[in-house]
Amino acid sequence: MSAGAVRWGILSTANIGVRKVIPAIGKAERCEVVAIASRDGERAARAADELGIPRAHDGYEELLSDPDVDAVYIPLPNSQHAAWTIAAARAGKHVLCEKPLAMTAADAEEMVRACATEGVLLMEAFMYRLHPSWETVRELVASGRIGRLRAVQSWFSYFNDDPNDIRNVAELGGGALYDIGCYSINLSRMLFEGEPTRIEASVTRDETGTDVLTSAILAFDQDVAAFTCSTRVEPDQRVHIYGTDGRISIAIPFNIPPDRPTEVFVTSGGDPPVSPDTKTLTFEPADMYAIQAERFANAVLDDRPLPIPPEDAIGNMQVIEGILRAGSPR
Repeated sequence: MSAGAVRWGILSTANIGVRKVIPAIGKAERCEVVAIASRDGERAARAADELGIPRAHDGYEELLSDPDVDAVYIPLPNSQHAAWTIAAARAGKHVLCEKPLAMTAADAEEMVRACATEGVLLMEAFMYRLHPSWETVRELVASGRIGRLRAVQSWFSYFNDDPNDIRNVAELGGGALYDIGCYSINLSRMLFEGEPTRIEASVTRDETGTDVLTSAILAFDQDVAAFTCSTRVEPDQRVHIYGTDGRISIAIPFNIPPDRPTEVFVTSGGDPPVSPDTKTLTFEPADMYAIQAERFANAVLDDRPLPIPPEDAIGNMQVIEGILRAGSPR
């Protein structure tokens, strides 16, 4: 397949899709949003009208039967990712699925197999990786700009104690680790280009049954990544990357604003910690959700490799499971 455009269908009227991803797909090159579905047909119709989407479907099955849909974006609750990804694959649709890809590594493996069997593409929507700032950070680390990579420290938090929010419902895949800790795991595996050899963790749950404060140490042989994530702390996010000859800090590493410049700070030399030599790299505004859609569309239309292979999601789930085991009471 080449040229043309990927025709997208959206499974659900979830906030992240309506507010961020659908508008971004709509302005991405070689992409067109042609349909949206909801279990509530009236809700789908309202969303379609507000977003200028040609068709609204009453139910996800109806959208998967739409012959004019080439690919689907799935922002459903985590507990529904596996079932609807597999259903989409069997309907011949390519799949961009929100992170985390599944609730378990076994489910992720089944999703990857189903898509491979049906000959459709599957990608986990870790959009931050495709932003120019992160692509530059990866190049800096790989080139030895800060020497040998030794440690990664990250933090991701927000405050949400609404018991009705899906992020606070354990059965739907809620909790800090699934929702935001998965980013810290993903970036650590990405930067170290491998899987952790040892995992230590602390997992704190509240009355919802979800983890509300989780910290983990991931050992990559002699190197280490450490992070904390929380759904009951003031909103903040940061990443610090340490090497033998320098360090890199990312100002807003995950929820990168599409309408303002992004800064990355590279420190090497000088007189640290009093007077380090720090250079600021500034990146023009970029919509990482639009970039994600374009890169996915290029893979579909031009038979290019996906920017994030689906097998990576299996590795991420295996680490999530390892953290939950390590942090459980013994």
